[in-house]
Amino acid sequence: MSIHNDAQQIITAALAACLPNEAVRRALSAHTVRDGRVFLVAVGKAAWQMAACAADILGQKLHRGIVITKYGHSKGEIARCRIVEAGHPVPDENSYAGTKLVMEMVEDLERDDEVIFLVSGGGSALFEYPLIEKETMEALTQQLLASGANIVEMNTIRKRLSAVKGGRFAQLCAPAQVFSIVLSDIIGDPLDMIASGPAYPDSSTCAEAEAIAAKYGLKLTAEMEKLLRTETPKTLTNVETIVTGSVRQLCKAAADTCRALGYEPVFLTDHLTCEAREAGAFLSAVARSHDDSPRSLAFIAGGETVVHLTGSGKGGRNQELALAAAEGIAGMDDTVIFSLGSDGTDGPTDAAGGLVDGTSAAALHRIGLTIHEVLQRNDAYHALKAIGGLLITGPTGTNVNDVAVALLRR
Repeated sequence: MSIHNDAQQIITAALAACLPNEAVRRALSAHTVRDGRVFLVAVGKAAWQMAACAADILGQKLHRGIVITKYGHSKGEIARCRIVEAGHPVPDENSYAGTKLVMEMVEDLERDDEVIFLVSGGGSALFEYPLIEKETMEALTQQLLASGANIVEMNTIRKRLSAVKGGRFAQLCAPAQVFSIVLSDIIGDPLDMIASGPAYPDSSTCAEAEAIAAKYGLKLTAEMEKLLRTETPKTLTNVETIVTGSVRQLCKAAADTCRALGYEPVFLTDHLTCEAREAGAFLSAVARSHDDSPRSLAFIAGGETVVHLTGSGKGGRNQELALAAAEGIAGMDDTVIFSLGSDGTDGPTDAAGGLVDGTSAAALHRIGLTIHEVLQRNDAYHALKAIGGLLITGPTGTNVNDVAVALLRR
């Protein structure tokens, strides 16, 4: 078995450990459903997987449901549910139309009714009904994505411009109860930030939102500035929330598989939030420092890095991390670094991430590509594709951040 096969086994096992089916099953089996009508709302890149499991468990108790997920992430019909595929990472007309359907569905709920609310990463774009013009909201989202703002900063801004974020969806459901099952895609599992917290009290403040806007020089209209100064709900009495998975679970599953394959796992962090290319350079430096190790080692880091756009190429943060690592491990034998988005999509691409080894930098050089120039163009996708370094998993049905691993087989 080669080190590349080891990497693939680690990827497969880590993803399998974070699939939401069993977690949703556990959460619902321990929950007593109310006597009234039961409605199901699932939003995010893992929404179909979570909703299919929930609908199967609820059976005839389920009155109606709406599932909003990313294009290509639906795997078929779900009983008594309407499925809407929509835009991510930028909301589109389907995002707004699907969210409007949800808002209409929960308009006249009664006290004995219940909303089962399934939340996963990507919900901020997919579950959206802006309080400003849609074109203005789309332009702001593009500004935020290009600025290098992290997910918490982006959501602090977006929830104040939305009719459903920052606890406002739970308010729309009142007096019905909301049982929220969350698959966390944000480091530290801040429930008011995952999908911008549609059913959780908002801990962020107007002052923080204004500071973020100033920090990144966001171009705001007078209406947007007014909304940033409008406070979000700070208490909600009709919500119960359970977190079902996180990046720590992803890292632990990777570590367990590394150990089973004969590697000594070294857990570095599950709070990786720096520039993607810096994370790649760091991981390669760690690998280089242990090149003379007599033991097989695996260095594991989880989190969600960021990318500053300086070019118009194609790629994602995991692909940039992997590509940036290639130079640091150039010439090293039996050494691999890979970075993977657990949802199976990295940026606006069909790849989940990238993988490089000690031969990658030379392979790129032979076809006339330099890593620095590729990164400046933000074109990691095409560079990795040219040397067989893309990781393609397809949509996984889960979303709990990213995991990056440096493998040294000795």
